[in-house]
Amino acid sequence: MTPYAYPLLIKQLLVSPIAQRSRKEIVYRDKVRMDYPGLIHRIGRLGSGLLSLGVRSGDTVAVLDWDTHRYLECYFAIPMIGATLMKTNIRLSPEQIAYTLEHSGAETLLVNVDFVPLIQQIRHQLTHVKRVICLSDEGFVPEGVEWTTEYESLLTTGNPDHEFPDFDEETRATLYYTTGTTGAPKGVYFSHRQLVLHALTVLASVSQAGENGRFSRNDVYMPLTPMFHAHAWGYPYIATLCGWKQVYPGKFEASHAVKLALQEGVSYSHCVPTILDMVLSAPEAQGVNFNGWKILIGGSALSRTLCQKAMDRNVDVYCGYGMSETAPLLTLAQLKTDTLEDAQDSAEKGIDLRITQGMPILMAQVRVVNQDMQTVPADGKAVGEVVVRTPYLTQGYHNNPEASEQLWEGGWLHTGDIGLFDQDGYLQLVDRQKDVIKSGGEWISSIALEDLISRHPGVSEVAVIGVVDVKWGERPLALVVPKQADSVSADELKKHLRAIAATGSISTFAIPDQYIFVDQIAKTSVGKLDKKRLRETFGAEVSPKAQ
Repeated sequence: MTPYAYPLLIKQLLVSPIAQRSRKEIVYRDKVRMDYPGLIHRIGRLGSGLLSLGVRSGDTVAVLDWDTHRYLECYFAIPMIGATLMKTNIRLSPEQIAYTLEHSGAETLLVNVDFVPLIQQIRHQLTHVKRVICLSDEGFVPEGVEWTTEYESLLTTGNPDHEFPDFDEETRATLYYTTGTTGAPKGVYFSHRQLVLHALTVLASVSQAGENGRFSRNDVYMPLTPMFHAHAWGYPYIATLCGWKQVYPGKFEASHAVKLALQEGVSYSHCVPTILDMVLSAPEAQGVNFNGWKILIGGSALSRTLCQKAMDRNVDVYCGYGMSETAPLLTLAQLKTDTLEDAQDSAEKGIDLRITQGMPILMAQVRVVNQDMQTVPADGKAVGEVVVRTPYLTQGYHNNPEASEQLWEGGWLHTGDIGLFDQDGYLQLVDRQKDVIKSGGEWISSIALEDLISRHPGVSEVAVIGVVDVKWGERPLALVVPKQADSVSADELKKHLRAIAATGSISTFAIPDQYIFVDQIAKTSVGKLDKKRLRETFGAEVSPKAQ
């Protein structure tokens, strides 16, 4: 007898909802509703349909779409035929999108009709592309692109009972590109084994939640971060494995997302702080009790002010930490009962813990080290670079051995983040290595300053960067979006920060000398503060508008 080796392939995640007869739905806006057997059949049709077009194991298939049921089907069908799912960041510039598609070697594109103008602009640069498949909500196929077929038409030709083969679990399953501070975007790739282990590890870790962020079969999942970004934090795989009801909002619009969440009973989401603020500020969200909607925050620091704003609306908000290279989750800010019992004011302590990056999840080795790779004390004071190991980290950058070597120097993945551990095991990021402000021999955390400035009632949003200073090398500059035109002044912010400094929370030396009031602050393609662009604009010298 030959025992079955049970390779850790993405197709194995589809076993549970079918075996357990999940009766939950997969919903796309007000356009599509299907059950899990229907999802399985569509995945079979898509996989076999792609094979009939000539897609083969080892090929790269790129998707340009919003957050739809189609994207969920691609999460499964494309890797399950042995191909690589390349998730295209549709918010990059046309030049960057063309670069990532060409660098990936993608031969097949699945393109939403909204991106026809983009494809027309860059098609001549895509030398590997052999076929383009149209994605359309209404079945309309516009002119201007040499289409191979339309998505739903392709599915009608496929076999709903297609048998996906077993193969090596180390086969590459996904590829996407991360933009750094310099150079071209870098391709991050993951195997079937890594993605299955990430899903199982996160699921097991969340099952340890005692006070916040609990999972159950009754949860309803809706992503608020784009599906092209870091596997939507792995939750489409987790939600499918668990047989949850899933809701896909399409192109993000805050008002529509709120209406959809209330209508469908959404109970679990994830996003960056900017998106959370947009959701809470939407007209449809005013006066609404969100009934414990669990929202995991990552990508940027969650301010105490925004955390409190969400909790006041009965949103169970808390942070996690990870990066594109880590699949992504490494830590979760789960509240520990014993930690809260030790606190004099458990409500305040609860907020303090929710806005940290949290504790390492199961199987994640997370260290804070000095320049000699020695672990620094976990005393809430000693800082260093965060380095990690888990079973699911990317092994390197696609066709970029030099950057891969730097990423894994010394056998640990280097995050480029500066952080510390407190005595209770919670990680707190101080700053990115490239964002920390080095002033007169002192390291000033832009993240800490942003949190403190955001506590002023007249501030809507803030970003802090380092600007050139002849005497000190660098000094912090605060870019502030006021809630109203005259809701706050530079003198008021200085007074606000001096009062906080008097408590010992920051040094008076860290208080910014200069403040620029702006209408908006530049963001990256996934909604993070774009410190790179802000430094390019304001970093060389302080603007005459600074106060």
